[in-house]
Amino acid sequence: QMRLVESGGGLVQPGGSLSVSCAAFGSIFSIYTMGWYRQAPGKQREQIATIISDGSRTTYSDSVKGRFTISRDNAKNILFLQMNSLKPEDTAVYYCNAVNTDYWGKGTLVTVSS
Repeated sequence: QMRLVESGGGLVQPGGSLSVSCAAFGSIFSIYTMGWYRQAPGKQREQIATIISDGSRTTYSDSVKGRFTISRDNAKNILFLQMNSLKPEDTAVYYCNAVNTDYWGKGTLVTVSS
């Protein structure tokens, strides 16, 4: 079992930056490919970034490529998402997940608005 806890969400102006984190408890975090997902109001949850277990390879959705950066610290069991050049359409609840498992956090809300 692994428990995931997201933090760092909040209100940010368009064009601003924000970093969200996901702390992992209770399992071997370093063996999992991890992902960030988001769900905007009225929309389906979408995968926006993934990172493999050793952090050497990442993937991004077209909607965030070039603006967001996923990273991880396996020594501290933490997953990060650095978000730059934020747009109102980035407003969503952001979730972390161990890919291909049922391990999900409860999410953290990011609101991009002036």
